[in-house]
Amino acid sequence: MSLFLAKRLFTFVLTLVGASLLIFLALEVLPGDPALVILGVDAPESAVAALRLELGLEKPLPQQYWDWVGGLMVGRFGTSYSYSVSVLDLISARLAVTIPLAVFAMILSVAFAFALGILAAVQHNKGTDVAVMGISQLGISIPNFWLALILIMLFAVDLHWFSAGGFPGWAGFWPGFKALVLPAIALATVQGAILARFTRSAILDTIREDYVRTARAKGLTRTQALLRHVLRNAMIPLITIMGLQFANLLAGTIIVENVFSLPGIGRLLLQAITQRDLVIVRDLALLLAAMVIVVNFLVDVLYSVIDPRLTARDI
Repeated sequence: MSLFLAKRLFTFVLTLVGASLLIFLALEVLPGDPALVILGVDAPESAVAALRLELGLEKPLPQQYWDWVGGLMVGRFGTSYSYSVSVLDLISARLAVTIPLAVFAMILSVAFAFALGILAAVQHNKGTDVAVMGISQLGISIPNFWLALILIMLFAVDLHWFSAGGFPGWAGFWPGFKALVLPAIALATVQGAILARFTRSAILDTIREDYVRTARAKGLTRTQALLRHVLRNAMIPLITIMGLQFANLLAGTIIVENVFSLPGIGRLLLQAITQRDLVIVRDLALLLAAMVIVVNFLVDVLYSVIDPRLTARDI
């Protein structure tokens, strides 16, 4: 197990370094002077030169990269040109919205998917199975921004159960939680529908295995065999999908946070792109990449917990 985790940790660090290089070089090869992009083409030459000096653009590229990455490693983020505050402060405040929203949406997605997926698999080729597949197909077809608008019209405008947008903060748990309910539903619907279909397929593939028939022959009921043997083995491919979906949920917040006017990372990234604040764009791009890499690392660790044989084969 230790060797397995060490190999995965090495891969995690190597991937993170590669992502940082790609992000840095991608912004460097963009046409135009970054200082001129930030200030605008009509900015005085003296202001452009001062900003280039402040951003360290006069240094060689390797030195610029090391200054950026080295600063991030010790918690020294850049200063936003648009907001005139540390990018770390901006990100920290908005993570308090984006992370709970993504986690809440993931919980809803998994609960919805497992309930429908298991039900469809147990009732294979019956009316319930057909109905669940129809519901999941409908969920896949609905864009999350369109669903977000429908939820606002129904539950905020017509029924007045929730607010149409905004976030009151976490001073009180219930107001903050309530503000995330509709955005989480909008994010979770598509991902839950996709995961429901994968859950159904994984359970059907596993339930046909010889060891499941043997367990039934030894006297286990269908429910006991499902809980003791089928679900655990079916979780291996499902965890992979769930890891990818969490990354998609983080990306999906860019649209949903803007629809609901939530002060999260997605909205901050869109504002930074609109305001041409490349300092924020670079740090946020690396943060999102790091989140995806961390999720993949945790998925690998969960593999070893669910089935230790995978760890042994990998070593």
